[in-house]
Amino acid sequence: MPRYSYKATDPAGKIVEGAMEATEEKAVATRLQNMGYIPIRIGHPKEGARGFDIDVLKRISFIFERISTKDVMIFTQDLSSLLDAGLPVDRALSILIDVTENDRLKEVIKDVLKTVHGGSDLSDALARHSKVFSTLYVNMVRAGEAGGVLEAVLARLGAFLETSQDLKEYVKSAMVYPLFLVFVGGISIIILLTFVIPKFSIIFSDMGEAIPLPTQFLLGLSEVLRGYWWVVLGGLAGLYFLFRQYARTAAGRLKLDKYKLNFPVSGDLVRKVEVARFTRTLGTLVRSGVPILQALNLVKEIIGNEVIASSMGRVYDRVKEGGRLSRPLAETGIFPPLAVEMVTVGEETGKLDEMLLRVADNYDKAVRNTIKRLISLLEPAMILAMGLVVGFIVVSMLMAIFSVNEIPF
Repeated sequence: MPRYSYKATDPAGKIVEGAMEATEEKAVATRLQNMGYIPIRIGHPKEGARGFDIDVLKRISFIFERISTKDVMIFTQDLSSLLDAGLPVDRALSILIDVTENDRLKEVIKDVLKTVHGGSDLSDALARHSKVFSTLYVNMVRAGEAGGVLEAVLARLGAFLETSQDLKEYVKSAMVYPLFLVFVGGISIIILLTFVIPKFSIIFSDMGEAIPLPTQFLLGLSEVLRGYWWVVLGGLAGLYFLFRQYARTAAGRLKLDKYKLNFPVSGDLVRKVEVARFTRTLGTLVRSGVPILQALNLVKEIIGNEVIASSMGRVYDRVKEGGRLSRPLAETGIFPPLAVEMVTVGEETGKLDEMLLRVADNYDKAVRNTIKRLISLLEPAMILAMGLVVGFIVVSMLMAIFSVNEIPF
């Protein structure tokens, strides 16, 4: 039977930690509730660090520590659990200060608690930390406070952040092996060009014009890399800097985003990712009680593609004029017909939020499947490309060796 660690609070607000064996996490939560505790976090126990000073490690890690989306997600889910158990906001925040592992986030929560004690709403306190809590996050919390359903809104927000984080982690894990191939292949080619080929250059130094053209090219490239590697690196860094500067301009970003959408293979993937992000965010906002026009403005801010974001302005104008959401979405030419039809059904049945979230689920699955197919094609393509480069180097050197017989003595 698996063993789970837990953090909980008793009726007096004291933090209780421990571990117990259970068939699943729900069983641990039920047992804790029967014992009179309020579960905060349940998971598998972590092995403690050995041979190190924990305080020193914490001080060192604080310098490099940052507040990630995962940290905000855990904070949101824990706060939702505590509020759902009937605790007031200030007491729930006090408990989270003790259980939060990220020191930077702990300082943020302390400031939020101080602001709440000063008479401000939770949403206003969170808005003071815009780098941690986005405009979307703050507005959803504000809507929950206005409707008296803050704990339910936080639960939806936690689920939203968890789904987004899962997709990011999936993409990262899927790209590990291809990036490893690129790294190993690149290192192998650099070693061949800077260490192996120069050994042959001594042999071919007196061959003159008898050296085949491919071999001359490799010897020249090897000499450039060994003698002017700093120029090559500086040139690449300069090109990257210029590209970044261009991408930061409004015209440059719009042009690059348009190119991403029209790219043969990845364009469809970018479109699906943005459709899933748009529908999930809008559905979560509408379900949380945010008015549709305000929700559209918020969604526009979190869309990563400028072409799609600009089209949201036209959607907003049409809805503001009294039109339905589905028609201007179809007119953008970005949203697939199936997604538009599902939004239409949601509007007709009065379940727009439910249909938007269903569309998001469908396209999240489509994104995962598309990434899986791309990775399955990318891996052999990269192996083939690396093989061709290495093969070209080997064949070029063999051609030079065979041409030795053609040298007149």
